Amino acid sequence: MTLSNKRIVMGGEGGQGVQAAADILAQAAYEEGKEALYIPNFGIEQRGGVSLAFVQVGEEPIGSPKFKYAHLIVALSGRSLERLQGYINEESIILYDSSLLAPPQVSDEVIGWQCYDTIAPEAFAERRLTDQRQSFPEITSKVKHIYGLPASEMAQNKLHPRVANIIILGATAGVMEIVQLESTKKALETRLENKLKRDPALKNLNFRALELGWEAAARMIKRPVSTGKI
Repeated sequence: MTLSNKRIVMGGEGGQGVQAAADILAQAAYEEGKEALYIPNFGIEQRGGVSLAFVQVGEEPIGSPKFKYAHLIVALSGRSLERLQGYINEESIILYDSSLLAPPQVSDEVIGWQCYDTIAPEAFAERRLTDQRQSFPEITSKVKHIYGLPASEMAQNKLHPRVANIIILGATAGVMEIVQLESTKKALETRLENKLKRDPALKNLNFRALELGWEAAARMIKRPVSTGKI
């Protein structure tokens, strides 16, 4: 994907780490000398409310903090995806946490290519979250791709539940091809500097989470049609 300015909206529930992921993504772009803008939008309730983040990244000056349509919609909850419906058009990609949202039911008129879970379900047999998944909101616009990534299960069973947002961050950067993995790692170090000083093991944990998301994105964009098996 060539880098004209890209517009990304990330959404989830308060406490899911949406703002941290968006902030790190913008910081990674700065590290590479790109133009970047991050605008947070918190629900009134903060933790427990819907949390949205708007990011623009590119080589050209960013003319306005507001935009009509997003190239990428990242959804960590059904409520947040409902809130982001207005930013979806036929060129949009939707990336969602398939541990928390059930796969969408869409027709060929709504979507051309689609990719659901990139990881085989049996790979996460230790503990499954899918029994508690929310319904995927109805998408009323045509979209370019829908990618499902079981980020929460990956975090819970491979690393730590708290790094699910970092897995999503890695996948976001990889799907959009807007920043390099190493720049994202450097930005993460900057953003979490104080925490990493207190607990150096967190650095490797978060770096591995980034890598898992990045690797999943590479598989998704190379093979946009998937049955959910690697």
